[in-house]
Amino acid sequence: MKGNFNNQTVNSSIQGVALLDLKRQYAVIKDEITDALQRVCDSGAFVLGPEVKTLEKSIAQYCQVEYGIACASGSDAVLLALTAAEVGPGDEVIVPSFTFFATASAVSRLGAKPVFADIDPVSFNLSPADVSRKVTQRTKAVIPVHLFGQMAEMQLLNTIAQHHGLYVIEDAAQAVGSELEGRRAGSWGDMGAFSFYPTKNLGGAGDGGLVTARSEQLAKRLHLLHVHGMEPRYYHSIIGVNSRLDSFQAAILNVKMKYLEGWTMLRIQNAARYSDLFDDAGLTQTLTLPKTLPNRRHVWNQYTVRVPDGRRDDLRRCLAERKIGAEIYYPLGLHEQECFRHLGYRADSLPETYRACQEVLTLPIFPELTEAEQRMVVQGIKSYFDADTQRQFYPSALPAAA
Repeated sequence: MKGNFNNQTVNSSIQGVALLDLKRQYAVIKDEITDALQRVCDSGAFVLGPEVKTLEKSIAQYCQVEYGIACASGSDAVLLALTAAEVGPGDEVIVPSFTFFATASAVSRLGAKPVFADIDPVSFNLSPADVSRKVTQRTKAVIPVHLFGQMAEMQLLNTIAQHHGLYVIEDAAQAVGSELEGRRAGSWGDMGAFSFYPTKNLGGAGDGGLVTARSEQLAKRLHLLHVHGMEPRYYHSIIGVNSRLDSFQAAILNVKMKYLEGWTMLRIQNAARYSDLFDDAGLTQTLTLPKTLPNRRHVWNQYTVRVPDGRRDDLRRCLAERKIGAEIYYPLGLHEQECFRHLGYRADSLPETYRACQEVLTLPIFPELTEAEQRMVVQGIKSYFDADTQRQFYPSALPAAA
């Protein structure tokens, strides 16, 4: 493919490129999903039925752990894991600031204090060095987020946690199937939190989540917590919550589990093709492309580039005009969010997080994305930068950027 980009015409019949097109995936497995949902209806087991048990076992096996406890959402998965670790008022939990809100909000909901740490600029994942600096006598746990589908530095983070006696809770909401040294996400920490939100690599038709656990003790506590602390029926040993995965979602996810590895390989292929196309287009010095770090399997929930020199938002507008989907994950670090301002962080307290929020732009990477669509994405970006170069050298020859 190298060297061919400028010699190939982008398919003019393509009307745009969606950031994510779930309809394409559904069209392939529609009949299987219909049959699965019908089986649930016929069984009458709508909550905590056999479909849920099947999913729990298959996810646990896939993640190379003994236990899996399904719950109502990925956000609840983090909350349940923290509750199982007995995190509460007076405790501190170290979390990345460059992540989705649920990672830190679960800490606050339990009355504990989220302590924000900075990220590695290449992987966007939690910096072990900054985690080490942030540990205090009140620290109870650390939550590394395997952002965009690539695992964090779990060996170093586990070493820090073991030295200080901390729980490690992996936020693997975006990383099902990702690996480090051949071990899957969710198998490195004490617990792992997964999301089945529709945009995830393994997504349902609504909210859903699961917690993996490596010890029987934590698994039993999680099982109690997600059903009001009830065992047996109407007898409550602890105060839990109502966070159950319904059988309809489990049935859909059981169908999709058969396809997960194939979809993952397509995401990996699409990421490799982007690298070639951007190289062919001469854009690798203009953009910073995402990288797979050594000894990892990146599952590419997102394909996120960096756009330097304050041009990110203008590029995104240009792509939108061409009906090319692009999104900013994330425009603000959590330490800058209004609800956490009382914690006293300055915007530049976490410099790598702050810089990433100014530069990141996520491009389409879903499994069904075609090569022609990827070419259209790259051509749209190339056209923007070509025009930008002309404006710099011949400012009177072109109209100002919109």
